[in-house]
Amino acid sequence: MTIREQTEQYEEMILCPQACRARDAKRLRPEEPCPYRTEFQRDRDRILHSSAFRRLKRKTQVFLSPVGDHYRTRLTHTLEVSQIARTMARAMRLNEDLTEAIALGHDLGHSPFGHAGEKALNEICPHGYQHYVQSVRVVYYIEKNGKGLNLTQQVKNGIICHTNRIAATLEGNLVRLADRIAYINHDIDDAIRGGILQESDLPADCTAVLGHSKSARITTMISSVIEHGTGEMDMMPEVRQAHDALHAFLYANVYSNSAAKTEDNKAIMLVKQLYTYFREHLTEMPQEYLEIAQRFTPDRAVCDYIAGMSDDYAIHMYEKLFVPRSWDIR
Repeated sequence: MTIREQTEQYEEMILCPQACRARDAKRLRPEEPCPYRTEFQRDRDRILHSSAFRRLKRKTQVFLSPVGDHYRTRLTHTLEVSQIARTMARAMRLNEDLTEAIALGHDLGHSPFGHAGEKALNEICPHGYQHYVQSVRVVYYIEKNGKGLNLTQQVKNGIICHTNRIAATLEGNLVRLADRIAYINHDIDDAIRGGILQESDLPADCTAVLGHSKSARITTMISSVIEHGTGEMDMMPEVRQAHDALHAFLYANVYSNSAAKTEDNKAIMLVKQLYTYFREHLTEMPQEYLEIAQRFTPDRAVCDYIAGMSDDYAIHMYEKLFVPRSWDIR
């Protein structure tokens, strides 16, 4: 038996009956099996080595280009989601490799400037734009010069369902919960670090249930999902209610109305101006996006190009195109 076959046999011994098995993985384009890695392990590695994954380190999570080394980026958020999801998958005897692959790939399509960039692209692109749909588009059509990563159907389904849909696997639904657990707690941490909130500002009825520290709240939510079990994947009712109330509090006090969001309108303007420019100057985009324009539409190609930009690169491109520079005539 190969190492891969031994791993697949081990899965049969340890995974719960409802878990997804690596032997059931399906790809759009069949490939020769790897002697060492299962199909979900191969997907994880392809995501980790992708260009889109590397760009996440320079993409906004909540705060636009924050000054300081300790604020979350889209990359650190992704790693935190992966850790939380893997912890729950292991405890519930679900497929940890599938869970990890979905978690690592769930935000590959996020635009620069976080949800401000997403809003701008959704408003200006005729096709619309949602980051979870774009994440699948990245692995289907954009990575590897248009060849895509040929990920398994189970991983792609988990990625596109991570925001607000029911996934085809329990592992995909687990990542959806891990994403919420990660961002609600880590956004609180960043908001406190940025002086927008204090721990004492959080609703007392929520912290009474969830805990009075980031670590305590994460532990409570993870434990609640595990306790709820593998039926309808969710938190226990009391914890879910406290989670939802805390999310509503953050939406009102951090995501919408805080001082940290005052730059959002500038980001929206920047993204829309870049879109308008490249829509009128298609040939100034890299060759791979010109091929996307021929394969799909020019608007689709421009949206793909801008969505792939990091915050810093989008700002650099805007300055290059629209900000006058002094002329040295020595």
